[in-house]
Amino acid sequence: MTETPHLSPQEIIDLYKAEFGAGIHEARITERGEGVKKTKSYNIWIRIDRELLKPAIRKLMDIRFPHFAVIAGNDLGDEIELLYIMSVFYGTKFGEYMVTFGIRLPKTDLTVPTITDLIPGALLSEREKQEFFGITVTDIPDGRRLFLPDDFPQGVYPWRKDETGIKPEMVRELWAIDRPKDRPVPPVPEKKPVVEVPAAEGMEKKTGGAAQ
Repeated sequence: MTETPHLSPQEIIDLYKAEFGAGIHEARITERGEGVKKTKSYNIWIRIDRELLKPAIRKLMDIRFPHFAVIAGNDLGDEIELLYIMSVFYGTKFGEYMVTFGIRLPKTDLTVPTITDLIPGALLSEREKQEFFGITVTDIPDGRRLFLPDDFPQGVYPWRKDETGIKPEMVRELWAIDRPKDRPVPPVPEKKPVVEVPAAEGMEKKTGGAAQ
């Protein structure tokens, strides 16, 4: 397989616009400075239709196999936004770009296909987004919870900002939510009294003694 020559950020965006057209809702490039010399580095942001997620990743693989970073997410109110963050031309000095594909899922249909058949390392991020946002990743090879315990309440998603998110009473006594009744209350260590040191005495200790 012949590798695509190194492309500029704008050339990458132009390729996506040519292939996916109206399926791209936003495409932009941001610039940042790295290191003491503020060497220019670039981020490519492309927001696409959900149906284009896997074709978009395949396109990036055709350019150069990407280095996967993470899937980030936001609750936008009526939608959940997922950001698939990776880099292309990984390891190329001053030529590596961060590429982020953004998709938005209406809360009436929170399904997205797995990308683990393309990038197996995305599995942990997919599992995390299922339990924290309440999305459904179709065809995920392992859909078990990753961080939340098995006895965490169903239908509560910690990163949601709506009525399905963490409720105030859960924050105050999180340890007690759905806890088995026969399990003892966790011990709370007794606070030790704070010994106040007079200002003058503290100053002497700090400076090694009183001034002569």
